[in-house]
Amino acid sequence: MRIKRTVNALKKRRKIFRLSKGYFGNKSKSYRIARQAVMKSLNYAYIGRRLRKRDMRSLWIARINAAARMHGLSYSKFMHGLKSAGINLNRKVLAELAVSDANAFAELAAKAKAAL
Repeated sequence: MRIKRTVNALKKRRKIFRLSKGYFGNKSKSYRIARQAVMKSLNYAYIGRRLRKRDMRSLWIARINAAARMHGLSYSKFMHGLKSAGINLNRKVLAELAVSDANAFAELAAKAKAAL
């Protein structure tokens, strides 16, 4: 008795078409082209998850720098002052303080200045 692969092949194709839903033209209609588009998309998504971490860090640094300059410090001097004062806060928390709680950030800037 020979093995028929209809069910598995259909499931495989459906999975690809489900992932390629919304793509333009043949990229969502033709299996061979849809498969290539999905592979490329998944690769871009993988790369993007790593790039997002870098992008967020640079955004945090930009926000901290802007807030620090309002208190008469550059980013590097501010960070060095915090390290010297023994304040160990990461950039994500510092950026959040800079945006949402200006008073707390002002206190940190004062402590950083004093430690320099």
